Amino acid sequence: MMGYQLINRGGIMMARKAYEVKGSTASGPYSAAVDAGDLVYLSGQTAMNSASAENISGDIGAQTELCFDHLFEALEAANLTPDDIVKVNVYLTDMKYFSAMNEVYATKFSKPYPARTCVAVLALPLGADVEIEAIAKKPD
Repeated sequence: MMGYQLINRGGIMMARKAYEVKGSTASGPYSAAVDAGDLVYLSGQTAMNSASAENISGDIGAQTELCFDHLFEALEAANLTPDDIVKVNVYLTDMKYFSAMNEVYATKFSKPYPARTCVAVLALPLGADVEIEAIAKKPD
């Protein structure tokens, strides 16, 4: 689903094109994805944002799958595919989850892979163990 938000920029009204995801809920005041011209910025997604509210704490593989499900739904809403992703940021609550996350991650992309950063953080919203965000470029 796409929506437009009107923004006042010094007396000039501009529209921000944003995309929402049917299968997830926002845990704060943000859009699932925002169109910025050539780029679409996809907000971080966690498994705990699933509309199904399934509790999969500790299962990093299942959490990673749901993160990608949500990201790819936002891509689809923007008429993009995983091949359009150029940058991914992965946040883990513990690097002990890296291998399990990476196994799922490897099934989501093909060469040439997007650039990626993976960092450990103290905590994530709603008790998630992994959060994934991305940037996609619209085809020329």
